[in-house]
Amino acid sequence: MTEQDFDVIIIGGGLAGLTSAIHLSKHNIKVLLVEKTNYPSHKVCGEYISKEVLPYLKQLGFNPFDFGAKHIDEFELTTHNNKHIRAKLPLGGFGLSRFEMDFQLYKLAKANGVKIVQDTITNVNFKTDGFQVKRKTDKNFKAKIVIGSYGKRSNLDVQLQRAFIQKKSPYLAVKVHAKGNFPENKVALHNFKGGYCGVSKVENDHINLCYITNFNAFKAHKNIGAFQEEIVFKNEALKGIFEDSKITFKNPLTISQISFETKSPVENHILMCGDSAGMIHPLCGNGMAMAIKSAQLVSELIIDYLQGKIETRQKLEKLYTRTWKRNFSFRLSVGHTIAYFFRKEWLAPKLLTVLRWFPFLVPLIIKMTHGKPMKTE
Repeated sequence: MTEQDFDVIIIGGGLAGLTSAIHLSKHNIKVLLVEKTNYPSHKVCGEYISKEVLPYLKQLGFNPFDFGAKHIDEFELTTHNNKHIRAKLPLGGFGLSRFEMDFQLYKLAKANGVKIVQDTITNVNFKTDGFQVKRKTDKNFKAKIVIGSYGKRSNLDVQLQRAFIQKKSPYLAVKVHAKGNFPENKVALHNFKGGYCGVSKVENDHINLCYITNFNAFKAHKNIGAFQEEIVFKNEALKGIFEDSKITFKNPLTISQISFETKSPVENHILMCGDSAGMIHPLCGNGMAMAIKSAQLVSELIIDYLQGKIETRQKLEKLYTRTWKRNFSFRLSVGHTIAYFFRKEWLAPKLLTVLRWFPFLVPLIIKMTHGKPMKTE
């Protein structure tokens, strides 16, 4: 059995993992990224990203509009009983599929010298101020730093005995792409009993439709088709989009056991990044930007640590935990509150009435779940 040494090993090659890998590689840091799936591949995701991340992405050498991203500046919200409100997005966003974005970032990471392997990590052991990372195949790895960016949940979370993994989560999500008519500058959030669906355009004029629901609401129906007909399509806007569009996926993508429980940004000395560190409710539509922002935060601190500007691992971990919470704790709490209100079927229409009376509140609420344009070096 052989071992290879790296400065940083990143477990998970989604947005957080890829952007961190690119960032670190630009500072001559020896990086290994381990991802269990092939590129390109679709992922269950809302595929709307706040423009707050654009300065940082461009610094890394990635411009999403080179790959067909759609500019988004309008927001629409409907309730399960078909009340609606529209607003301008304060900062705006863009729509680009994970299929395309992850693939282009993967190619950029490789071009920057990042070693990328397709494999599954089975264990991570910290000892004597370093890590031994075990994989399914016969080669193990050593690293000074490990970043966990493997997404919403993993067997590693079980091994680490993370608190959130002990609790069953009632949420599942379903995603498809479709061809049809939908304004390319709009992101919509359509509520139905037990859940909500995000709608926006991505490259190739595809419409991304991704909804999340409570499993208890879903399991009373025979299948996805029956659930949509009997529950989702009670929202007239959603019914119209689905009926007037042609689904391009052979089968919908699904994911279950989605947890919005509080997580720790550091577990057993592993620096957690993206959804591994914490998830905002999709109702707020900004998880992709959070993943990218967290990649920037962790990368900058790792660079300072490896260059000796941060003297100890303990200080690195404390700084990252404090920085992560300072940037995201408020966003997450607002997301929890908004999701709670919209789960109350009697309350959501009343809230929408208030927002219609005071439309200036809508951009203010959106700002609470979004950040300012990211500062670059």
